[in-house]
Amino acid sequence: MNTPTTVVFDLGGVLIDWDPRHLYRKLFDDTDAMEYFLADICNIDWIHQLDGGLSLEKGIAMLSSRYPDMARYIDAYQKRWPEMIIGAIEGSVDILRKLKANNTPLYVLSNWSVETWPHARD
Repeated sequence: MNTPTTVVFDLGGVLIDWDPRHLYRKLFDDTDAMEYFLADICNIDWIHQLDGGLSLEKGIAMLSSRYPDMARYIDAYQKRWPEMIIGAIEGSVDILRKLKANNTPLYVLSNWSVETWPHARD
């Protein structure tokens, strides 16, 4: 097997166990209501807008005006964002450490925003 010359990692779901459900399980008593919220309100289309450069502040304001009864949950997406992370994905991090020990150039390619990047670094 050849040693790679460069390796690029993603963050969420690869190096870091990030999932909005880690937070929203704390906020919703009803799993079905939580899944509705994540599928129909703070959904993948909205997340893609954030990935495309929409700031969390503007994204939160946009959704909160559209769903005022859900504003506290929408607001939590930014204010409690670190609670969506429960730690490292150790198998992937072990690979990262081995590659680093072999002086393999390592990079991260991620869609985490300027607002969320500091949490990844922590």
